[in-house]
Amino acid sequence: MGAMRPRGPVCAVAALLLALTAGCTGGAEEAAPERTTAAATPTAPATRSSPAPSPVGPVSLPALMAREHTGSDLRLGRVLARTSAYTRYAVTYEANGLTISGVMNIPRGEGPFPALVLAHGYIDPDVYVTGQGMPREHDLLARSGYVVLHVDYRNHARSDDDPDNDVNLRLGYTEDVIGAALALREAGRPEMDTDRLGLLGRSMGGGVVYNTLVVAPGLFDAAVAYAPVSAHPEENIDHFQRPDDDPLVDRIEAAHGTPGSNPEFWRQVSPLTHADRVTEPLLIHHGTADDTCPLRWTHEAVAAFEKAGADVELRTYRGEGHTFGPRWRESMDVTMRYFERHLR
Repeated sequence: MGAMRPRGPVCAVAALLLALTAGCTGGAEEAAPERTTAAATPTAPATRSSPAPSPVGPVSLPALMAREHTGSDLRLGRVLARTSAYTRYAVTYEANGLTISGVMNIPRGEGPFPALVLAHGYIDPDVYVTGQGMPREHDLLARSGYVVLHVDYRNHARSDDDPDNDVNLRLGYTEDVIGAALALREAGRPEMDTDRLGLLGRSMGGGVVYNTLVVAPGLFDAAVAYAPVSAHPEENIDHFQRPDDDPLVDRIEAAHGTPGSNPEFWRQVSPLTHADRVTEPLLIHHGTADDTCPLRWTHEAVAAFEKAGADVELRTYRGEGHTFGPRWRESMDVTMRYFERHLR
């Protein structure tokens, strides 16, 4: 759960998202998950925005909304594994001018299959290897009849580098996920039915899910987030980076100001400011014993999305920690029924 460290320059492009980790707590088994649509008292309710807001600055969610995103040239590389249920490939695609790597599981049998884009949680890019972060999800979802594209993100594995990414709050990860969806659609492969497209993110990837839904409404048909980070980037910085005296914090505040000195910047990088743009159904899973990403963060996000009129559902799991242990399969059964309902 170390602080996020900047990665050395190599290429270019702007920006990306929330600070994060992939904490590791187990959970005692309990009864069925609690299903809620209301949340605890929100500390920052959603603020209405126009459907096509003017960019406040080049590093902001409105700037990403105004951008014409591109995704193309999906290429299947070498076979990484063959199972009785699916074949796993190394892949690359283009997203807003960068080459992004990843892995793709393609089920055996008669397609076309609905497709899912997976957004992983924080792993230090210096140690990350392609496809790392959600092996259980890759396997189960492919065995259940989904094409699964796991995004490596810029600065990870074989993806191109973006030297400004960390200082610009990693908003570029959102671009990489949007590009993945567009590349899947553009590929026109017979195994995939990309008129049925879902998004799943864990931890930091849950924050990427929030951003993607407000930046590109209508791109996906449904989304699921597991144990997401705070929807307020400054809260993630305070929780994950500042306690470790991460020098990146000073660089971020030198570039963008503090919430006190430049509140409009921080307001415009929160997806809750633009919650009324969400058009897709969203399911969130969170354990009550999560000591990496507190449950209150999700309660606040759910309240804000609901207030803005979004179709959001929260499932809580008593005693479960950040990575989900005993009740992971139960949560995935809920996830697959959710995608079945919205994608099949």
